[in-house]
Amino acid sequence: MSFLLNKKTYNSRLIIGSGKYKSFKQTKKALDASGAEIITVAIKRTNLGQETTQENLLDYINPNDYKILPNTAGCYSAKDAIRVSLLARELLGDSLLKLEVLADKHTLLPNENETFVAAKELVKLGFSIMVYTTDNIKLAKDLEEVGCISVMPLASPIGTGQGIVKPENIKKIIKNAKVPIIIDAGIGTASDATIAMEMGCDGVLLNSAIAMSDNPILMAEAMKYAVISGRKAFEAKRMGISDSAIPSSNKKDAIS
Repeated sequence: MSFLLNKKTYNSRLIIGSGKYKSFKQTKKALDASGAEIITVAIKRTNLGQETTQENLLDYINPNDYKILPNTAGCYSAKDAIRVSLLARELLGDSLLKLEVLADKHTLLPNENETFVAAKELVKLGFSIMVYTTDNIKLAKDLEEVGCISVMPLASPIGTGQGIVKPENIKKIIKNAKVPIIIDAGIGTASDATIAMEMGCDGVLLNSAIAMSDNPILMAEAMKYAVISGRKAFEAKRMGISDSAIPSSNKKDAIS
């Protein structure tokens, strides 16, 4: 089950977000229940020390215990994403970053052109980029080839909970990739996470599915086991599908 990312091994293939929880205390409880070792944080929306008069997430989540993955959520241009990325590196002293450049505030879909421009420039600036993108097969490969260490196609639009809308595209992205493919956005429940892992995704990143559930702590635990189950099923390789029924007993065990 171990997962290699940016030359570091993690035991969990689940990454969770830090937004939409009722409090930082609840965020920490969900993180603990999920078994995740990486939590992603929107630099434009969450205080990590930028505001000395506000509550700091790092007072609840110790960077020595969890990997804090900054992201550029809320950016709508490459220029803004690069600026926020530089701020994140200054705050956390780390070049690992989740790049997110959105097209607009309504669809929250990735802006493909601006994402590519930002990714290319940030790689040149020495960042290790995990990039949020569409299920565009060619773009996923292009982002890998400019140096992104992980490509993160959406399952469906952010916060919709629709699950994987175009599984064939995700499968092709996985097949073509030489870097980890982590499904990001649109996961609604545990079965969606399991399906993503059974398809061969290297990991799952989710936020709303936990934070917007009736019981975030319980859902976080469900997601933990969903990802584990899906990965084990992928490694075990499922049985073939047949058009006709096949007896479950061996012929030699049949009673005449």
